[in-house]
Amino acid sequence: MHVLVLTAIDVEARGLARHLGLARVERTEWPHYRAGALEITCVGLRAARLEERVDEWARPGVVVSAGACGALAPKLATGDLVVPETVIAPDGHRHAIDALPGLGRSGTLLTVADVVESAAAKSRLWMETAALAVDMESAVIVAWARSRGLRAAVVRGVSDTATDAVPADLAGLVDVGGRVSAGRAVRAALARPAALADAMNLGRGTAAALKSVAAALARVARQA
Repeated sequence: MHVLVLTAIDVEARGLARHLGLARVERTEWPHYRAGALEITCVGLRAARLEERVDEWARPGVVVSAGACGALAPKLATGDLVVPETVIAPDGHRHAIDALPGLGRSGTLLTVADVVESAAAKSRLWMETAALAVDMESAVIVAWARSRGLRAAVVRGVSDTATDAVPADLAGLVDVGGRVSAGRAVRAALARPAALADAMNLGRGTAAALKSVAAALARVARQA
């Protein structure tokens, strides 16, 4: 079974590929990796580049939305794995998620249109939806897969806990195509000196999240 893994940003695609030992597909301009049963590529924030990049992929047996997510449930710690049974779209539509070999599913993940910046906002979403965690791509990716008659799954790792804030200037470091902009990072640090420490903390959380996701994808690949 060919497993197509879609991430939002280039850091996620590169990190997962490095953990899993996947080779770069040189003919594409964006991060794109393949080896054995796995293919990993970046589709941008909110999966905005999904349609324009689809022609470069082999037809998958299953599409996986993978990468980092923000915790809504207080029990989740940085690096914890989130493999939901259901994804809630920004419009409230609920998508049932397919199982992956070697991984159990539990709970719900919420997809939102914009970054959830504060702990208070996370708490409100948790109480309103009972979702374990939040991202900005999974519902879009799942709906896209379903429209093409493909199975769809979600494998996410927690990069920031329910009490962690994600300031807007950090979210703004990533362009719509999924690339982290060095120029934006410099401007954010100059405008708000604490942004550098916040970015480093989020980077550590993202690294822990990707390590967990890569281990899960390795289990899937072994049984694919």
